[in-house]
Amino acid sequence: MENRKLSRLYKPLIVICTLSLIIGILLFYVYGSKETEEQVVETDPDLIENGIHVRTGFIDADGLQVVVNNCTTCHSSKLVIQNRMGVEQWNATIRWMQKTQGLWELGENQEIIVNYLVENYPPLEKGRRAPLTNIKWYELKN
Repeated sequence: MENRKLSRLYKPLIVICTLSLIIGILLFYVYGSKETEEQVVETDPDLIENGIHVRTGFIDADGLQVVVNNCTTCHSSKLVIQNRMGVEQWNATIRWMQKTQGLWELGENQEIIVNYLVENYPPLEKGRRAPLTNIKWYELKN
């Protein structure tokens, strides 16, 4: 009696496991065999698509490789892109990184890097929001 109950339980379980394995293998061949963007970048780290350096997100322009080689050695390109500054601010930031963060002397590359950044990621012309006016303040009750 016990064997029959176990037999009834195991047969559907074996079928479910077999089907799951077959489906998993099929999904791997359909989706797992396609080349991902990361795999493409690994094979060509200097790939440019639509004017963008795919690995870093930097704009393709004069000085790109100097910026990639010097800036992304220590930190993400996203950190560079989000900091939009002018020439004086970039030079001050570079001096700060050299003084406190161990950045090496850039030599002639510093001008190339700063020019690239100012040209392609200029400071945004925006200020603080306008002051709030005509506000009806109310008191929160505890």
